[in-house]
Amino acid sequence: MIERRATLWAGIGAAAIWSVSLLWIAARYVQLPIFALMPTIMTAFLAPGLVLAVMLGWGSWRRAGAADHAAQFPGRDAPGMAAAVDRHVVQDTVYHLVLGLCIWPAAAVLLGATGPGVIVMLGIGLAVARVLYWLGCHFSTVLRVFGQVASLAPTALVAGWALVARF
Repeated sequence: MIERRATLWAGIGAAAIWSVSLLWIAARYVQLPIFALMPTIMTAFLAPGLVLAVMLGWGSWRRAGAADHAAQFPGRDAPGMAAAVDRHVVQDTVYHLVLGLCIWPAAAVLLGATGPGVIVMLGIGLAVARVLYWLGCHFSTVLRVFGQVASLAPTALVAGWALVARF
């Protein structure tokens, strides 16, 4: 039990460092012109959208493989646990993308000159975090926890940052 908690806290701690670092790097080093705000808002979701497309494609391929398995080996269960995990990951990824759609554009506007760079980094960070979460769901508790926290924390932090910066 203590080992499991340590594993969870390791993932949470690493994701917290990742989240703060992601936003710091975005604000400090990623400088995009403010007139590029609207195109940046529209393209910030490209990387996580591509990850979602890969996940959906993988799920479709897995379902086709499960159907082949059932046809080749009647009476045996198709490998469904991994497919169920993939469905969960896709559903959770959609939740994170919707949350990003609700928060990132407003944060980009409220943060002014740093806004465009920040949301570009949020998109890249979300894509990386979702891939790590997906892998973690199949192979590693630390990666799963890291990916989940690293998916949510930057969005929550940027919302707080934008509100404090504006008001």
